[in-house]
Amino acid sequence: MERLTPAPAGFRPVPRTGVLYVMAEAAKRGFVAGSKNWANLGQGAPETGELPGGPPRRTEVALHEEDHEYAPVDGLPELRDAVAALYNARYREGKASQYTRDNVAIVAGGRLALTRVVSTLGRTNVGHFLPDYTAYEELLDSFGTFVSIPVLLDTDRSYEFTNEELRAEILGRGLSAILLSNPSNPTGKLVTGDELASWLSLAREVACTMIFDEFYSHYLYDGRISTSAASSVEDVNLDPVVILDGLTKNWRYPGWRVAWTVGPKAMIESLASAGSFLDGGCSRPMQRAAIPLLDRDTADAEARSIQATFKTKRARMKEGLEALGIRVRPEPAGGFYCWGDLQGLPEGLRTGGKLFPAGLEEGVIVVPGRFFDVNPGQRRPDRPSRFQSFARFSFGPPLEEIERGLASLGRVIAKDR
Repeated sequence: MERLTPAPAGFRPVPRTGVLYVMAEAAKRGFVAGSKNWANLGQGAPETGELPGGPPRRTEVALHEEDHEYAPVDGLPELRDAVAALYNARYREGKASQYTRDNVAIVAGGRLALTRVVSTLGRTNVGHFLPDYTAYEELLDSFGTFVSIPVLLDTDRSYEFTNEELRAEILGRGLSAILLSNPSNPTGKLVTGDELASWLSLAREVACTMIFDEFYSHYLYDGRISTSAASSVEDVNLDPVVILDGLTKNWRYPGWRVAWTVGPKAMIESLASAGSFLDGGCSRPMQRAAIPLLDRDTADAEARSIQATFKTKRARMKEGLEALGIRVRPEPAGGFYCWGDLQGLPEGLRTGGKLFPAGLEEGVIVVPGRFFDVNPGQRRPDRPSRFQSFARFSFGPPLEEIERGLASLGRVIAKDR
């Protein structure tokens, strides 16, 4: 963890974690985005250019006179309608209960969507899985109104977690909410189909709110277009299910900072109230520009192009890592990361904390696994992370950069033999 300079009186220092930390360290060594001398396998965003078979990329955003005004804190009604329509078309065909704009809030990016949700949690216990998204660590410690409870997934079982185990955690630890990325960042584990339906049935039974971070739900490799907990919701206004998604990953427009929350009407009203003091709402012109991207045909074409391109990159990354002695555990069912077990490397590289700085010397960036051992408030004892022998490798960049990164990792490993 980085050393922090003292904060001014009344403030606490906030450490950089995960991707922010590794990118700051890389920048100290000369990393510049787009440089052909570097390979950013720590990248938390997908490549953003044209993909074969995909819809044309948007390159211009027109400004209207009304765009100089604030947008509604809960988002433009037209965009909220478009989000609801896409979810109904994809996941709720033939179901009596349908999403409307009242079930959608628009937010300026995924982290802010999470922040709004977390800010509305009361004095309760909130479960989160290990490993999971690094940004959850500071987020779950920011408001002090609830207690975060870690739920450890077993590496040797490929992070499987049964409905019976979920019930035991909820009832045994008194959980009122659970936050998870699905597909998982970093493992690529996916909860879907009957398994997902059983989780939501349990959530209804024991009144535990499930908060699904679905920002990688287009990155599937089994032939489906997308996945969402919305498919297993019975009543959109009664089921304790909250869904987060946006243009960042699934439409490959991270710079637009347009995301949304889908859930019960009462929850959406609370999120709008939180937004009024947290952020004030999302950019009006960017929301307008997002509306055509939510058209079902356009969204599905984007998903198909992603899957075709990223399936090839996934195979190359897995093959390349394992040829170097890095075991991918498990094979990612979703997302664009490989969770690599480093125990087969030379002794001096068998932890993410050792591989990361060695990689920087050869111009390749990876993310140490310890950052995914989410520990809000640093409440757990100061002992080695259970994921120290892992690192996350992104196949988000273009294939040529992945090839460059694998070659650089090969040089790192050869040096240490």
